[in-house]
Amino acid sequence: MLRAWDVDVIRAAEAPLLATGVPLMDRAAFALAVAVARSLRERRGHVAGARVALLVGPGNNGGDALFAGAHLARRGVAVTALLTSGRVHDEGMAALRSAGGAVTRVTSGTAGAEAAARSDVVVDGLLGIGARGALRGVAADLVAALAVDRPFVVAVDVPSGIGVDDGTLPGPVLPAHLVVTFGGAKPGLLLPPAALVAGRVVVVDVGLPLADADATVARLGPSDIAAAWPVPRAAEHKYSRGVLGIVAGTRAYPGAAVLAAGAAVRAGVGMVRSAGDAGPAVVAAHPEVVTGEGQVQAWALGPGVEPHDEAQAPRIAAALASGLPAVVDAGALPLLPPRVGPHVVLTPHAGELVRLLAARGVDVDREAVVAEPLAWARRAHELTGATVLLKGSVSVVVGPGRMYTQAEAPAWLATAGAGDVLTGLLGALLAGRSSDVIADPTLAGLLAAAAASVHGRAAHAANPGGPVSASAVADALPAVIATLLR
Repeated sequence: MLRAWDVDVIRAAEAPLLATGVPLMDRAAFALAVAVARSLRERRGHVAGARVALLVGPGNNGGDALFAGAHLARRGVAVTALLTSGRVHDEGMAALRSAGGAVTRVTSGTAGAEAAARSDVVVDGLLGIGARGALRGVAADLVAALAVDRPFVVAVDVPSGIGVDDGTLPGPVLPAHLVVTFGGAKPGLLLPPAALVAGRVVVVDVGLPLADADATVARLGPSDIAAAWPVPRAAEHKYSRGVLGIVAGTRAYPGAAVLAAGAAVRAGVGMVRSAGDAGPAVVAAHPEVVTGEGQVQAWALGPGVEPHDEAQAPRIAAALASGLPAVVDAGALPLLPPRVGPHVVLTPHAGELVRLLAARGVDVDREAVVAEPLAWARRAHELTGATVLLKGSVSVVVGPGRMYTQAEAPAWLATAGAGDVLTGLLGALLAGRSSDVIADPTLAGLLAAAAASVHGRAAHAANPGGPVSASAVADALPAVIATLLR
């Protein structure tokens, strides 16, 4: 699990170490130099003779970059520091000059970009985690100019100018291919939209005493997903493994029900019951599915349903009143009661979240949700009581306790029916761990993150690097899950 801590928590962990003289900057700078050298070797085959440009601002990130530049210069790298501020880390500057590095003061973004573009690697040390708001002045102009050329960028701790705690992009940011972050990850590296410019994140342990419980955001890895997955024991039967009820689709539009049911079957739930007129089409595609009423442990509600459907809307309302765990998607979202518990997981995309909030008196547009997905997903959780999985290229999960983000989904997954597959997949998880979800208010969020991760991994597995259909994603689920469980 990749955890991230707010800036205040990081600062509090650093303070006692700095007070006793622990050389945190030395550790950070050396690790940064190692990461840059590794990137140079991967890109050029060797380190000596390479060119590195340091984008240096006034704070400690600039100091990290300067000290790292000194290490690289002593290995035969031609290092140039491009200073964007009158203030600079004096000891770092002295170390770079002593090692033979060059220094240039940037007076225009264009000139600085021309100098940096000739480098094999650009190190972004303009702003650190103490900065607030957008890049300004020459630094902003430099980043805007460099963003056109797209050099290979290694960011120091965070890409300069992101919202470190909330993942926003208040101004220009130079997209990083690699972020070397110290002590622990910062939320902005995991949260969209900033996560989309963070590239690969490498966390360097510099000795900070950070407690797992204090992390505000996390991203699940394979072992976390395996630990959360409901795996049957030898004595289990189909009913004890979980029965998922699905209210989805109509006779005229059965496809969503077919996809949701197929995903649930492939995710390994004990049984799927399909309610409504789409039943014949669902059973024709998946003969394992049963139709009609009966006992269930969780619900998957809404794909392919209009909110005013005379047959399906009452079924959705009854399911939501049952007190069982439920996934609420698409046409079921407008039918949500004023308040529910965190065992109910909403899975809107940005447009659906706008409509959900509008129905509760909150005026926000889609662009605002995309710009600040964490804030608006959190608002939806506060207003409804539900766990909220806001779908996107980086999905955000907000419920009681820790937040999650998952970034495994390829851009190709933005295709018709993909959300229906996620609904069935998550429904299977909720059914398999129904009693645990009701007992633990935080568990639905973890399972939602696990489902989002598996959904994205299945899209990759279905056709790596290329287009996928929702059906292909569902078909890939069993092998992806088996690989994770191994």
